[in-house]
Amino acid sequence: MEISKEASEKKRKRTIKIESGTSGGAGDAKAEPKKLKIIHESPAVGGGRALFYAEEEEVEQRKVGQEVTLFHSACDDITRTIKEIKALKESSDKDMKVEIEGKKLEVMLQVVMLKKLNRLSHIRCKKVKDKTTEVKNMIDKSQLQLQNLLYEILHLEKEIVKCLAFRSKDEEIDLVPEEQFYKEAPPEISKPEETEANQHKLTLARLDWELEQRKQLAARLQEAEQKREQMDANNRTTHEQLDNLQPKLNSILQSTKPVQDYLNMPFDAVREEHMIAQYLPHPLFVLYMQTCAYRDAADKGLDVKLEGDVDKAKSVASAGPVTIDEESDSEQEEQEEVEKKNKKRSRRKTADVQKADKKSKVFVRHPLSVVVQVTCEDESSLELTFNFLTYLKVITVMVKVITPSRLNTNCISGSDLLASEEVLCDLYPGDSGFISPNHSNQFDLNRFGLKEFRDYVGQFGHPYLWAQKMGGLQFLSGEPGAPQSTVARHSLPSTVSRLRRRLQSRLELLTQLAALERGTVPVSSKYQSLFPVKLSSSLKSWARSTYPDFLECPYTQRAIEARTAGEGDLYFRAVIERGSANLTAQIVVGPDYPIEAPLFCVNISWGSNRTALNDIHVQELEEEVNVQYEELVHAGSRDQLLTNQLQRLVMCLDVYLETESLTASQEGPVEIAKEKVFTRTARGRQRTKPYKYSSDTGIFTHR
Repeated sequence: MEISKEASEKKRKRTIKIESGTSGGAGDAKAEPKKLKIIHESPAVGGGRALFYAEEEEVEQRKVGQEVTLFHSACDDITRTIKEIKALKESSDKDMKVEIEGKKLEVMLQVVMLKKLNRLSHIRCKKVKDKTTEVKNMIDKSQLQLQNLLYEILHLEKEIVKCLAFRSKDEEIDLVPEEQFYKEAPPEISKPEETEANQHKLTLARLDWELEQRKQLAARLQEAEQKREQMDANNRTTHEQLDNLQPKLNSILQSTKPVQDYLNMPFDAVREEHMIAQYLPHPLFVLYMQTCAYRDAADKGLDVKLEGDVDKAKSVASAGPVTIDEESDSEQEEQEEVEKKNKKRSRRKTADVQKADKKSKVFVRHPLSVVVQVTCEDESSLELTFNFLTYLKVITVMVKVITPSRLNTNCISGSDLLASEEVLCDLYPGDSGFISPNHSNQFDLNRFGLKEFRDYVGQFGHPYLWAQKMGGLQFLSGEPGAPQSTVARHSLPSTVSRLRRRLQSRLELLTQLAALERGTVPVSSKYQSLFPVKLSSSLKSWARSTYPDFLECPYTQRAIEARTAGEGDLYFRAVIERGSANLTAQIVVGPDYPIEAPLFCVNISWGSNRTALNDIHVQELEEEVNVQYEELVHAGSRDQLLTNQLQRLVMCLDVYLETESLTASQEGPVEIAKEKVFTRTARGRQRTKPYKYSSDTGIFTHR
């Protein structure tokens, strides 16, 4: 231990300098141990720094292979010395401690040498990195210089392109040719002795001459404008003198305008309109005059105007009645023979072309038409265009519905309620507008090989009977026993009132259908007292149906046999649910709704299908909705009749299910809970159900 302390103390006070032998092999290191020369150095100030630079010099002088050889030799010496120390410790000789300490010192010296080799390797690595960094910096510097040169080259190229592309303003000016310049320009501008030899001075001189010419032209233009203004002033003075005569003449005519406006008698506009009206055919003239008279006397909501080509109307009036030349019987027979034998087709028109020509002649309309706009209080209006078919001698009507912008008409089930084919259908009972009231028209159509009149109403309008009456036309009834319509029924006030009522009822029905499609039954606040606050059944779906679908339903046969439904009616299908019970209702809405109440045909599916044919209670339910509907109508309005009937149907379904579940004998929990208050669930031999609701007490009773 004392020797090791002395060795460590010496290690701290001296620097070991290793000198390798001439032989660098591992065998030589084992054969002859390296001599260690210990150099004592004074603790001078720059001793450590000199030693560090000495190691750098040593790295420069020695090659890498020699250091590797020294490393392997030192490792071998350490291994050999450790083995010798191990052998000495295993021997029983006690005098070997001094030798073991010497061996340990040798191992420590070899370790010191390894540390030095490690430092040298780090120094060598650092020098390589520094050299690499230096070379890299040189490359980066060269690259940067190259980029700078390339940028300068690019900048110079751009400047060269700009210089080559530069165009002076003088190049845009079309200068006079040089010969003309020397000929016309004065010598003080042209300066031939200087400009002929110098192109630059020549260009400057030509530009000076161009400027001088433009100044002369500007002066001439100013003189011409002054002359033009003077002439315009003279012309305006003359026109003013002439125009002053026109106001004086117009003032005489306009002096009566305030009186016309005050008395609401626009004589000038009426005079012009009456001048056009004299070219109307007689039926349209009667309709126009009657409508204007009724508008002026009783109804300011009517707007009457004339449309069409006046010049064509004048030519039609001078041409006389319309006639169509017919082919003789012999020509028809020849044509049939030609068609059979397929000969001479190029000399005759085809059958389709002939039919189109006949159709255009048969359904020819007068150039003038009467447009009547019936406006309602809610700003909705019907625009009726009355045309006259000059050959068929009937008045046809084209309808256009104008709805308020706030009204939502996006309704699937009521999409055709405002269609021209439906909105005025059966305005009067039996007047569908698809059959011409002039029965001779059908003979004319058959004679020319055309289809039924109903096939052309979409193109030429509907020949409603009330329109013929408004024009003063009367035709014999198709049935000898049919009652004759009274004059008051088809009078103009009654017709206008029916038109307004029809439009308002259709718009109200359209609004209700839109709400029903969303699954809600709209009930007005003034009708809320007719129904209980809570109804468990709910409207599941509402959709449009058709007449064939209505005929196929087994529970609608009673309505079909009673002739309470026809092709001209509107058909809907409603589904109401509560629990497992399902009610399907086929609803018939007549064209004259709400004057004519809708008809409900009901089928209840609850375990089995229950209709009015097999269940007396379902029959009573239908009677409650279809017969007792007057309770759902106030004196002022009937527009909510459909939704009120549907709400009563929902209420009656609750009564039917709750009273049915109470009378049925079954085990377990009841599916339909009792929520309504009944005086009795059944009464009489028929065991009728309490469908009548008392709004005062909130109790359901029997009728």
